Amino acid sequence: MRPPRSLQMRLGLSLGLVLTILWLLAATVTAVIVRGEMDEVFDSALRETAERILPLAVTDIVGREDQGVTQRLAPIREHDEFFTYLVRDAEGRILLQSHAADPAVFPPWDGPGFRQTATHRLYSDAALQGTIRITVAEPLVHRASVAREIQMGLGLPLLIVLPVALAAIILAVRFSLDPLRRFRSRLEARGARDLSEVPADDLPAEIGPLAETLNSLLDRLRKAFEAERSFAANAAHELRTPLAGAIAQAQRLRSETRDPTADARAAEIEATLKRLTRLSERLMQLARAEGGRLRMDHSADLRAVARIVVDDIGRGGTPGRIRLMLPQTPVLSDIDPDAFGIVCRNLLENALRHGADNAPIDVTLTADGQLFVANDGPVLPGDTLDRLTARFERASASTDGSGLGLAIVAAIADRIGSPLILESPRPGASSGFQASLRLPTDVPDTFGRDAMCRT
Repeated sequence: MRPPRSLQMRLGLSLGLVLTILWLLAATVTAVIVRGEMDEVFDSALRETAERILPLAVTDIVGREDQGVTQRLAPIREHDEFFTYLVRDAEGRILLQSHAADPAVFPPWDGPGFRQTATHRLYSDAALQGTIRITVAEPLVHRASVAREIQMGLGLPLLIVLPVALAAIILAVRFSLDPLRRFRSRLEARGARDLSEVPADDLPAEIGPLAETLNSLLDRLRKAFEAERSFAANAAHELRTPLAGAIAQAQRLRSETRDPTADARAAEIEATLKRLTRLSERLMQLARAEGGRLRMDHSADLRAVARIVVDDIGRGGTPGRIRLMLPQTPVLSDIDPDAFGIVCRNLLENALRHGADNAPIDVTLTADGQLFVANDGPVLPGDTLDRLTARFERASASTDGSGLGLAIVAAIADRIGSPLILESPRPGASSGFQASLRLPTDVPDTFGRDAMCRT
């Protein structure tokens, strides 16, 4: 039989088993000691009875007119007689006996003192130079009955004490393991990217080293991830200047050359460098999403950030395609405005790149912090939707892009505790695509999409 996996159950059962064994051993030893003391007491009572009855029997027998006649004493009232006796002369004739005495129980005289048969414990004594002899008998059944009662008295409380002791042990173990449960709860409450130290000051001394080892491991993992993110962010940042210089040289080459072949090659170089620039920007955003602080100590109105992002993208060559719907009341949130801007920009650029050409893109921010970005286009299958938030994953291999936009948004959504929901077709239509997530706000979810205005 396999032991239970619960430490609490193991301790409770083991301590309960040890307590039961110790109780039984203590009860057995006590019963043996008590049985020895009890035999001494009963033997003393047996001898005392003989010594008290013998002088009275001598007086009675000597004063009789008819010698050698057996006299049986009648009981005064009904009672359990544990001691019986016979008074005999030197020839073995019975001169006096108790009313319940059975002569067959009494063996022949073999001198004063104790002796024991298969059924009785006996004590014999004599007076008048051995001419009058008394033997007192006690059934061994009586002693065995008293011993059983003592053993039952020692053992029966175990039926009550053991469950109470087990309950007390389990409660004590549970109380002692409360710090461990609190440590586990604190550890379970951590997000996938929260590798900070878990407080373990209240843990028992036996478990403290385990918590220290775990915190040391978390610290090493955190430093390794920070080094990885720092490298990606620094590398992307350092690439900006040389990439900008290379793009400028490619553009200058195009402006100075008159050779169509050279111009085409310079254009390809420029386009490649711009894609590399966008990729470096995405890598910096990804590092920001995974390692930077996304929640602030104060709240800001997200409507202004959404307007800035939409206006900036609109000036890039897509005027009028983006329809922004904002509530009339401020949308206050403690999310970092830069992080929210990264979310809006990536969702909009994804919609512009993969949506139907010249089809409008609807951007909706509700008063309760719901952000919706929807565009028209072909319906994407479910397995494709499941892969879109993976890094360097594109809906179509023929489309341009880094494959990091939705991965960045998903990383930010995960860190603020809100899943990124991707739907195709978009709700209420037979085609298109919609991405949505809920942002942390200071306003309860009572407004929905009411009181919206288009900007």
